[in-house]
Amino acid sequence: RAPIAAVADLAGAAPAWAAFSLAPEATWRAVLALIPPAAMFLAALSVSSDARRRMAGGYLIAAVLSLLIGALQLLGGVDGPFYPYATTNYGSAVGLFANRNHLAALLVAGLPLAGVFVGEALSSRRRDRNLRMVLAGVFYLLVLIGIASVRSRAGILLAGPALVASLLIVWRTTGARRTTPAVLGVAGVSAAALAAVALFALNPILARFDEQRPEGRFETWPTILQAADAHLPLGAGVGAFDLVYRTVEPLEQVGESFLNHAHNDFLEAWLETGWLGAALLAGFVVWWAKRSWRAWTADGGDLARAASAAIALLLLHSTADYPLRTETLAVFLAFCCAVLERGGGRKRRTAA
Repeated sequence: RAPIAAVADLAGAAPAWAAFSLAPEATWRAVLALIPPAAMFLAALSVSSDARRRMAGGYLIAAVLSLLIGALQLLGGVDGPFYPYATTNYGSAVGLFANRNHLAALLVAGLPLAGVFVGEALSSRRRDRNLRMVLAGVFYLLVLIGIASVRSRAGILLAGPALVASLLIVWRTTGARRTTPAVLGVAGVSAAALAAVALFALNPILARFDEQRPEGRFETWPTILQAADAHLPLGAGVGAFDLVYRTVEPLEQVGESFLNHAHNDFLEAWLETGWLGAALLAGFVVWWAKRSWRAWTADGGDLARAASAAIALLLLHSTADYPLRTETLAVFLAFCCAVLERGGGRKRRTAA
């Protein structure tokens, strides 16, 4: 806090106690922003497993709805009426979000949840089994093509692991110990979607990975790390990143745009919360690993397995962006945490 004390001394301000956080108003807003995720976590813990399944289905419906709105945004052009926010990625599909990366995060994290319903459809003997399989195939096609149309680099890179996790969940949910033709059919639909992406959208996707284009977020990480070290051991306060970074931003990087987040949530948490935040994050990862082991080794934990994979995908996305600082995705993470904590799943019925 030495620079702040020096400024106060130069201004002739009398010494006084100040808030621990360098941005106390932002810290209080961050505290208030935790209310919806906390409410979702407690609600999902208290309802039945069938209710949690319906909630998971609701997230898949919301993902498709957001994707369809993103298609309208692309068709309507930059000046179209379908963008919900003034500050957004115009010309890209963002759906109900302001940032295309966050739509991609929801789509990617939704793939493991879809695997649960696909697996149940494969093992079901209901009359509408074929209809449910067709709907599942359409969902995979929409999501995989949608991830490509969003053109989020993190979303594209995570689509492969998400698809693998989804197929593993399908395999486990069917109770199979060997690859079945139905699972191969799901893999075939996914391969067809990837082929369609490669055929029609490969060049725009590759353009997003053009090495000649400067990637500003990576260039800022050393500066952010130095600022974080200067505020150890307890950090600058939750929500103080913008304020702190403006004081250390190199002059050669100052331009028309400003860095609102570190585009690495772990690095931003290190700057804002120091050792305490690092301990909390480590504790969360340990909890996730233990519950994930239980979910993947126990029978009947199909939705818990999907929640485990979804959490992992969101954490991986957080290494290059800030999806969990979006309220919708924070609430979704809380839902997945509650599902993983509860574990278990719908028990399969056997013939008497």
